[in-house]
Amino acid sequence: MMRAAESLAQHVCIKKACKALGIPRASYYYYQKCKKDLSCKRVSSTPPLALSEQEQQSVLDIFHSERFLDKAPHEMYATLLDEGTYLCSTRTMYRILKKHGEVRERRNQALRPNYQKPELLATASNQVWSWDITKLRGPAKRTYFYLYVILDIFSRYVVG
Repeated sequence: MMRAAESLAQHVCIKKACKALGIPRASYYYYQKCKKDLSCKRVSSTPPLALSEQEQQSVLDIFHSERFLDKAPHEMYATLLDEGTYLCSTRTMYRILKKHGEVRERRNQALRPNYQKPELLATASNQVWSWDITKLRGPAKRTYFYLYVILDIFSRYVVG
């Protein structure tokens, strides 16, 4: 975008070039200054107060300890503060967990096996029976009849 402003500024004035491209003039002049002097460019994108890799690993080790294995970052933060220890903020704890792919439910979850539908197999009549209940409307409002049926699975006859 700044290169386009440079090339356009050669034909018209800088003010009109920046206005046409929607660039503030101060940004254009800053870009020109940085082209000549490399000291104005940012050296690193990490904040100066960010935790180092060792500090992040120590926080992660505490998360993996037996004591805090199933605790949320807010619980761990409060417990450590009660003991007089401050490692980092809860938001930083969440950032560290996200960086390592551990933002999830930390408690043990019950693993339930897949439900198997029962299969009824009858090789002769009167071996397996099945039942069903059906609600039928009655002659008056809010009156119902309940139909109970017992079936023989092999012959599919109504037994009761």
